[in-house]
Parts: sequence; structure tokens; C-alpha cells
Amino acid sequence: MTRKFSGVRLMLVAVALAACGNNDASSDGDTAAAGSDMTGTIQMDGSSTVYPISQVMAEEFGRANPNVRVTVGNSGTGGGFKRFCANEIEISNASRSIKDSEKELCAAAGVEWLELKVAMDGLAVVVNPANTFAQCLTVAELKKIWEPESRVNNWSQVRAGFPNKPLKLYGPGTNSGTFDYFTAEINGTEDASRSDYTASEEDNVLVQGVAGDADALGYFGYGYVAENAAKLKVVGVDGGGGCVSPDPTTVKNGTYTPLSRPLYIYVKKSAMTRPEVAAFVRYFMDQGPMLVPQAGYVPLDAAEYQQQAATLTQPGAQ
Repeated sequence: MTRKFSGVRLMLVAVALAACGNNDASSDGDTAAAGSDMTGTIQMDGSSTVYPISQVMAEEFGRANPNVRVTVGNSGTGGGFKRFCANEIEISNASRSIKDSEKELCAAAGVEWLELKVAMDGLAVVVNPANTFAQCLTVAELKKIWEPESRVNNWSQVRAGFPNKPLKLYGPGTNSGTFDYFTAEINGTEDASRSDYTASEEDNVLVQGVAGDADALGYFGYGYVAENAAKLKVVGVDGGGGCVSPDPTTVKNGTYTPLSRPLYIYVKKSAMTRPEVAAFVRYFMDQGPMLVPQAGYVPLDAAEYQQQAATLTQPGAQ
């Protein structure tokens, strides 16, 4: 696989290298090489935000383990948990924590799980590059746009001085963890949102929508901004302490508020008895510092991945 690195991604890789220090994990598949004779299929589904991370992990793991097939879907966090709790997949990608209702579904089906944090994300608010006036929006302005009863359909209604131009909205569908997180942080109630916008569980559809519409405003995971930096313009967010834009530093230290968030994978405990699943999950933790930036996201500190990897061998983890 040949990857084209944007300036943002190169910065993310630099941050990761600095964080790794003398960590001996490499991105060439060495940590999984011992399992190169393994066979099997591992199915993942869920968050479209986490999808690029899991996809690059699957590709690199497959280089060292060509007889293990890892499939990665992107039906949204909610869609992934439905399949996960129905025993249809081994790993669920999630851009939010599992809900109580989903825990009940898993319990009813006898599905026990491990929660592993894999990266940090800054949920990005974006406009078309032709937009020269929306440099920063406050949380109150975002709520005014996105709250359930909103009738805002023109930029002039957002702030005095903004031009009289139609406002076209793009955002995740209701199965998306990004939708859940954004509505909770901006509108104050999870799932509370206006519905008259172009919605998709596939973030690339939202990217193309904003990129092709000079009057657009949208939101989705930061990794898709890094991948499409020339097509999008990031809008800063003022959460009460001044305008801050998402970047590797502000996402990691939490100053990009309230839209910085952790990303997860959920793994079935029963699946961890399978050598190929256990090897892949450990590979995910070992290679996080190097491969997460390649997917456009902010890695955890190497020590955090190592701490989580250590729990995989503790009693009760499998």
C-alpha cells in the first residue's frame, strides 16, 4: 500500500516518533512475525472515524500474517455494537464508550468484552475553502445551528456580519458515535439534533459534500481532515476560553474543548482465545504509536498502549 502523507500527517508522525523514544516496537510487522503461519478471519465493524486506524492496522498485520484475513466495516459506532452484541463480529470500532443499552444487549447474548483506547480525536468543524469569513465559531453558535428546533438556514443568521448566503449542513447519521458525541457536547443532550441536513455514516461522503459546496458546514473526525486538507477548511471552536483549532497538540492536551475525545476498540473476550485475534489485538497496541498517525489521528503515549497490552495477559482478560 502506498500512502501519501499530508503536512498534517507528517507532523503527527513526528509527534509519534518523539513520544516513542526508545520503544522497540516497529511498523514493519516484526511484532507479529512469529505468528506468520497463523490462519483465520477476524471481522471488525463500527465507527467510520476509527475505520482508518483499524484499516491500516489490518493491512500492516496482514503483511506479516498473509493467511489471516482481517475485514473492516464502517457501519457507524451504533451499527458496530449491534453486530458485536449479536456475536457477528470479534471487534467493534467505537468513537464513544459503550452505552448502557448496548451493555444490556451484550449481556443478554453472553458477550463479554474488553475496552481498549486506541487514539485521540479532535472532532473537526469544517467549511469549504471558499468560505473566507467563518474562522471560528462559539459553542453557542454551533448549538444555534444544530439544535433540534433550529431554523437557521443562512449564514447571516449565525452571526451579525456574516454574509447573506445559504447555509448547507453535512453531518454524521444517527448510528454514528460522532453524532452522539457532538450532540451531547454542543446541544447538551445526546442524539438531540435537527434532522434537515445531509447525513451519512460514511465520512468520505461528508468530505465530498463540504468540498463541493461553497456554502457548506459540516463536522466529522479529524483524521478525515488530515486526509483531505486541500479540500476543507477547519473552523476553530471557542468553548469559552478563546478560539482553538484541532491539531496534534490541542487534541492531546485537551485544550481543543469540548470536542476532543478518545477512540476505542471493543474486543470479545471469547475471541481472545483464538491465536490470530490475540496476536492482532496485541499488534494494535504495539504499533499504535507509529500507525495511528499514519491514519491521521493522535496516538496515545507509548506507555498507555503498553499498560493496556499488559492487561491482555492478566487473569480474567481472556
